[in-house]
Amino acid sequence: MKKYNEKEINRRRTFGIISHPDAGKTTLTEKILLFGGAIQLAGTVKSRKSNRHATSDWMNIEQERGISVTTSVMKFTYRNFEINFLDTPGHQDFSEDTYRVLTAVDSALVVIDSAKGVEPQTIKLMDVCRMRQTPIMTFINKLDREGLSPLDLMADVEKNLKIECVPMTWPIGMGKRFQGTYNLYKQSLHLFSSSESDRITEGIRITDLGDPQLDELLGAQADELREDIELLEGAANRFDVNAFLAGEQTPLFFGSAINNFGVQELLDALVDLAPPPGKRQTTTRDISPYEEVFSGMVFKIQANMNPAHRDRIAFLRICSGKFTQGMKIRHHRSGKDIQVSNPIIFMSQGRSTVEEAYAGDIIGIPNHGTIQIGDTFTINEPLKFTGIPHFAPEHFQIIRIKNALKMKQLQKGVTQLAEEGVVQLFRPLASNDYILGAVGILQFDVIKTRIKYEYGVDAYYTDAHLDCARWISCDDPLQLQEFEKKYKMNLALDAGKNLIYLSKDRWSLNYTMEQCPHISFHETMEQH
Repeated sequence: MKKYNEKEINRRRTFGIISHPDAGKTTLTEKILLFGGAIQLAGTVKSRKSNRHATSDWMNIEQERGISVTTSVMKFTYRNFEINFLDTPGHQDFSEDTYRVLTAVDSALVVIDSAKGVEPQTIKLMDVCRMRQTPIMTFINKLDREGLSPLDLMADVEKNLKIECVPMTWPIGMGKRFQGTYNLYKQSLHLFSSSESDRITEGIRITDLGDPQLDELLGAQADELREDIELLEGAANRFDVNAFLAGEQTPLFFGSAINNFGVQELLDALVDLAPPPGKRQTTTRDISPYEEVFSGMVFKIQANMNPAHRDRIAFLRICSGKFTQGMKIRHHRSGKDIQVSNPIIFMSQGRSTVEEAYAGDIIGIPNHGTIQIGDTFTINEPLKFTGIPHFAPEHFQIIRIKNALKMKQLQKGVTQLAEEGVVQLFRPLASNDYILGAVGILQFDVIKTRIKYEYGVDAYYTDAHLDCARWISCDDPLQLQEFEKKYKMNLALDAGKNLIYLSKDRWSLNYTMEQCPHISFHETMEQH
């Protein structure tokens, strides 16, 4: 097969950054953007005395609480590589959004706190990466604080994340004794001469560990470093590019994002080692990025990125071909062609119009309520990309309005935010209620804040007294009709008009499943 646009596609790197909350993911994101030349001054979400917040955290609730609760997309050029960088929610309640992001990237960067090691959310996210055989790089952060020894951290990653570690950089000391990193694969030492955390700092480079200057700079730590490197050269795993690309081996980097330690080495390795765009699965065939004809999938919807304009943007991952401004593409769920006159690329909340984009790039398409997560766009061929499910919610609330004149705003707000995947919206067959379903409790806090400030609706929320939900399907239409009639009080339609069974407790759900063996109950629903 002839490879179209091969040069452009091969210089794309599309990756997501994932971690347990408070591992320093947002700070590392800022520093990657700083070293990548995308920003000139880094801000952290926790600098409360400053009016600077992290570039990647643009939503009010994120800046107020110092957490990331939505995915940000940032594009920049580094060493002539086009980087599409997706910063995912750090809080476990937003794992569904993170899962969707992992369907749109070609590799992932895992951030681990050196003092805490591998934490539960990291394990869950790694399970998702393993399912997709996503290549993983690992950054051990916060070496400026006292923590576990580097060897213990390596053992922790291998045991709990079930992946072979290959150290690519090695820390010099820890906490107050932390002086920099030694780059094992380039055999160079990088000592930082300044601790300014919001600017790029120059370093001292030494390529020979036997250089007497090393003793002058590090004192007793020079011999410690030499001993560590000698041990690693004899015992550590060798980097195997095929094992890395299969998700079986992770290059390991040590550093301190807040102090810029190890960030540039990580970014350099990312463009050197991470894969360019790869094949994507559809229900009918695999799509090569080098195919001539354009195709893409929507993995995220975001409302009100610019609240003044009440806009909605569909985030589309280009899977093959070349996109050009003004081209017509077919929206296969609706069967209609749309002309994309104002496609955008993102720099967090910043944006600009894009004239052309290639496989691996993320572009934004203005959405007027017709585009949903999981939708496929091509020139003509009716494709459906796979692997973007909804997860059954575990928490439920009923949203009601205080002022009946605001009903239209409420309907618009909950519909648009459900499109984003912030929460799931259910309309019971037996009532006019709006039931919100969420995987995590914090999602309700987000929707309450956004409904109030973005849509001007003062609503109140009550417990729906529900415990679990399952989507319903049945091959026999008559049996499904009988089921709907018998269990109408427990049934609702989701935003995509799919039938879902809502249960007050697990016992009731299990009993209904036993009584209705001809009905299939699903914990996930493929988005289409």
